[in-house]
This record gives sequence, C-alpha cells and structure tokens, in this order.
Amino acid sequence: MSTTLDSLQDGVLSPPGESLLSIPEARDGFFGYSEEKNLQQIEQKYWAQRRSSDARSDGSFSGNFKLTPSPLQPFVFEEQANLAGSALEIDDEPPAPSEIPASEANSNSEFSPLFQSFQRCLNLRDKYMAKSLQRLGDNPKDYDGHQPIIDKDLGHVPLPQFEKWEIYPPPPPPHWHWTDPKKGPSIDGASDTKPTEFRFEDCHIPGPHPWTFNVDEKGVFQVYDDKPTIQSVEEKKPAFDIPSIREYFVDLDYILGVIADGPTKSFAFRRLKYLASKFEMYALLNESQEIADMKRVPHRDFYNVRKVDTHVHHSSSMNQKHLLRFIKSKMKHSPNDVVIFRDGAYLTLEQVFQSLNLTAYDLSIDTLDMHAHTDAFHRFDKFNLKYNPLGESRLREIFLKTDNLIEGRYLAELTRQVMIDLEQSKYQNCEWRISIYGRSADEWDKLARWVINNKLYSHNVRWLIQVPRLYDVYKANGSIDTFEDIVVNVFRPLFEVTKDPTSHPELHVFLQRVIGFDTVDDESKVERRIYKKYPYPRLWNTQQSPPYSKVPALQYLFYLKQIGIAMSPLSNNALFLTYERNPLPDFFKTGLNVSLSTDDPLQFHFTKEPLLEEYSVAAHIYKLTQSSLAELARNSVIQSGFEMEIKRHWLGHQWYLSGSSGNDIHKTNVPDIRLAFRHQTLLAELDMIGGRH
Repeated sequence: MSTTLDSLQDGVLSPPGESLLSIPEARDGFFGYSEEKNLQQIEQKYWAQRRSSDARSDGSFSGNFKLTPSPLQPFVFEEQANLAGSALEIDDEPPAPSEIPASEANSNSEFSPLFQSFQRCLNLRDKYMAKSLQRLGDNPKDYDGHQPIIDKDLGHVPLPQFEKWEIYPPPPPPHWHWTDPKKGPSIDGASDTKPTEFRFEDCHIPGPHPWTFNVDEKGVFQVYDDKPTIQSVEEKKPAFDIPSIREYFVDLDYILGVIADGPTKSFAFRRLKYLASKFEMYALLNESQEIADMKRVPHRDFYNVRKVDTHVHHSSSMNQKHLLRFIKSKMKHSPNDVVIFRDGAYLTLEQVFQSLNLTAYDLSIDTLDMHAHTDAFHRFDKFNLKYNPLGESRLREIFLKTDNLIEGRYLAELTRQVMIDLEQSKYQNCEWRISIYGRSADEWDKLARWVINNKLYSHNVRWLIQVPRLYDVYKANGSIDTFEDIVVNVFRPLFEVTKDPTSHPELHVFLQRVIGFDTVDDESKVERRIYKKYPYPRLWNTQQSPPYSKVPALQYLFYLKQIGIAMSPLSNNALFLTYERNPLPDFFKTGLNVSLSTDDPLQFHFTKEPLLEEYSVAAHIYKLTQSSLAELARNSVIQSGFEMEIKRHWLGHQWYLSGSSGNDIHKTNVPDIRLAFRHQTLLAELDMIGGRH
C-alpha cells in the first residue's frame, strides 16, 4: 500500500514489479471525458495486476470464510462497522486496496497536507457564506414563528433575529383544490372562500432606515451606521466586515491551486468513485426495503411530492405550442393593437405580420422554428437566435419582452397562463430567471412595475435575477463608460430601496419574491487574463469584459459542502453534451446535492409539464427508482428559495436537519434509510478530511 500512496503524490500508479502507468494530466482542475475513461482503464488494469501478483500460487485463500444462518437483512452503511446480517463473513482478511478504511488512510502522514488543503477550502466556503449572510437563519424569510432547532455544525445561525415573516398574498391552506380564479380554491372541495388576491394597496411599505451607504474607491458598496461618533467621515468604519478585493483574490487563487493539483485530483477522483460504488452496494441491499417503506405511506407518490424547477428562464418558460396558440389568438382577436415602433412609424400587429407575408393560418410549430435542433449543438450563437419567433427579432420584442411599446402586456398574459398551469398541477413550482442588464439605473423600477401592475403573483412561483455579461456590447455602443457603471446600475437601486422603501415602493414589494442572483453568458468562450493585477471597476474602461469563467471546484468539494447543483440534461443534450454522457447519474450516486431543471422549455420540451418531462426522460434513460426520483424532488425544494413556512409544509417541520431526523416520509416519499445512508457517508468523509478518525 505504501507504493500506491507514494505514487499518488507523483501523479502515477506503480504496482509492484510492473512498469509505471502514467495518469493523463488535465490542463485544468477537472478531468475531461476521454481523460476520465483513460484513468478508469488504468485503474482497472492496475487492480487486475495487483490481484494477480498478490494471489497465492497454489490457489489457496488465507482468509476464513464461513456462512451464517441468518438471512440477508436490509441495512444502512456504517463506515466503521461490518455489513450487519450479511450472508458471508470474512475473518482475518485484510481489506482490498480500494476499500481501505478512511481512518487508515488518514493515519498516513503523506495524506496530511492534502487533507489540510481540503479543510482550508471548506473553511473558506464557511467564511464567505457567513460574511455574505447566506446561512440558514441569516435571511428574515427563515423565521415563520416556530423556534428552529439549530445545528452549528451545519452553519446554522443560532436563535431567531427577526420577527415572523409574513407571506403576501398568504399561501393556500394545506388541503385545497384548484378552481377558476374568479371562484377561488376550495378547501377539500367544500368551501367557496376566495383566496387573497394581490392588491398593492394592502402592502406594508416601511419608512427610511437611519443607516447610509456609499461606493468606496474600490467599487464596493459599504453600509455605515450613522450614530453620532467622534470619528470623521474619512475615519468611519463600515457596519459590516467585507473582505477586501486582495483578500478575495488570494483566497480564490488558493482554491484554484488546490483543485488544479495533480495528487488532489487523483485523490478526489478515487474518493468519488468509492462513494458512487458505495451507493450502488447500498441500493443492491436495500432496494426492497425502500419499496416496502414507500408502500406503507398513504397517498404520497412521485406525482404529489413537491418539485421545484430550480433553473428555468422566464421568457422561455412556455412550450412552443402554447406560444403558437397565443400568437394566433392575438392575430385573430387583437389585430389592431399598436405593438412596435419601427422605421419611424408605429405598426399594428396585423401590419407586422403583413410585412412578413404571413397569416394566422400559415403559422405552425415548424414556421415558428424555436426548437433547438442538432444545428445548435456547440453553437451558442445559433441557440440565441432560437429565441426569435420565425427568426424575427421584432416578434421577440413584441411577445417576449417586458420593456417594449406595449409595456410587456403580451408577455404578462402569457406569464399568467403559465402560472395557471402550475397552480393546476399544484405540486410543480418554479423559480423564473428574469434579466437585469445594468445599462441604466431605472431597469429595476420598470421590472418591478411590470410585475406589480400585471399582478404576476403565484404561490407556485418565485423570481431569480440574472445579469447577462454584456459589458463589451454596452461599451461598444456607448451605453456605459466603465465597468463600475454596470455595478452601480445593478446594485444602487437595491441599496436605495433597502434604506428607504418609500423611494421605490413597487421594487420593495417585488423583492420579497426575489430569491437570488445569477450571471449568464456563453461559458464556452475562451477568456484570457489581460491584466496581471486587476484594476478597480471605476478604472476598467477597456473594450473587453472582465474575465469570468474559472476552473470549476472539484466535485468532491461540492459534495463535502453539499452545494446545490441544478442540472438540465435535455438542454445539455441539445447544446453541449449528449444525454448518455451527462454526469447527472454519477453525481447522484456520489451523493452530490443535485436537482433536475428544465432551463428553456420553449426550446427543449414538448408538453405543458416540462419538469415532469425532464423527470420522465431521466427515469427511463438512467434507470432511476421511485425513491431516487423522490430524493431529487426533495433536493430541488431544499435548493430553492421558497420561505421557511412553505418548506416546512412541503418537506416536514425539521427539514433542515441532516439525515433521517430531517425527513418526513409522509411528505417527501423518501425512505429514512436512504437519507440516513447519505448522512453517515458524508460524516465519514468529513471526519476523514478533518482528521477526526
């Protein structure tokens, strides 16, 4: 075993008596598909050689094998325990090289620097989660009037800091059936009580806060407590400890150095393979027990467990048939709507289609041409053109934009129709991603007014803001001067409305349904570091965008911290990665916190329930069991930004606890033994990294 450990540090495997077998070195922090397959072949060849070289020439066994009379029983893995109830016991047999316990590996000093680097990466994750106030308990939405059980090991914040969060409009009662919105949902079909309809006049708008904010010379927004002090304005310290830009880049470079290190990649690769194999063993021994546990749960099955579409773009949230019907309806019933200003003239909807030589009868899915076919594979430019109905950008502006001549009225009507579909399904929810570009400071107010004025509120929907990386485009057309202009346009309105909600009342109400931020771009584009030392945003006035794409962190670190990953295999299949090569099944077996999402139903899906379509295809292709589908659905709710009150109802009162203690099978349909296995396996890995064995 010492030979193997020594060789790992050099990035090669050298079995006794054999020539060195080189592991292909990747040029970044992860293995490509071909490199991973080569490494698998090397591993298989190595262990085959090891087993043949270690075998006795007389064919005898040194271990003591004996059968036990007890039948095979379902079990949950324990890292340090034997397989309870196994039909075969092995006495005095040393473990195979690939199954050496974590404690034995940890005792070897050669792994100590590697474990220390992993632990520092985990500590850095905790550091930035705490400073950015993203832990459970930092958000006022986490307080629903119930005293939570706090687990400091999971990074939870002790004791409530806020008053009970009020959701407006309030969520429906626990048992309800969808009916026409004019009549309202009925409780168990027996009540005609109308739901609380959103009324902006009923929203509470607080007064201003005494604290102030400003952008410092480094382009960072700082908040100040304006209590009377003897300090001058220049000496006043910010109210919050925000890492400096230098500190951030030092931490980032450390993580990039760790995940690009050869021995680190080799170690992480083998641990991930071990974890996946461990899950396969668990599934073989416990599948029947999981099925039995699920059968004992009344009412609950895959169709009525809550699912959240954790990655879906709002402007493409409908399917092609839905959009086609809507366009035809508008052409028939509203042909005289003035919809666009082009070439110095205002045009009606009828005039727009006359210029295209099309009638409502001519339109079809084929003429709409918005589905991503094979011609979009590895062609992000062609994929972006698929957002244009009939290939016409003017139709995209009319039907799929919030800021246009008709103030986004058509898109609002489409959005309400999709919301009704979600509410009828009851158990499907989504987090729609909608864009703030950073071109001007009034974008936030326009978006908020669009949502508020059109009453785009649904119990099944939350919003997530995406910021497209288009600095180079805006710089070229003169919309902005420096990168700080985008930073200010995106974030200053948020600080203003936080300090004084009355300054942006619609934005204050809208933000209560916004759950996060994202940046979007074509990540396949090559980006080069054009500065050795990055200038501050106010000094970044070049034509190129600031670099964005970085080497992704090791899957192993994502596993250890259970960082949520929203995956869209059908989208990837059309754009970047064929379905059979998608890493979703491997990620899931390993124990990463993965969920299924649709990305762009308009381009990739065919039915009015695209999320179920995504689950259905994955279940068939990847042979996922009902318990695995339920676990993916549970992961999607945990990853989502829905309020604590909602998550308690969907998952159980203590959903935030790890393992089976945080599971309510009557709500999630996930067997307790599945989550107990996941939790024990994760604890064993954390103990190994932290040297607690």
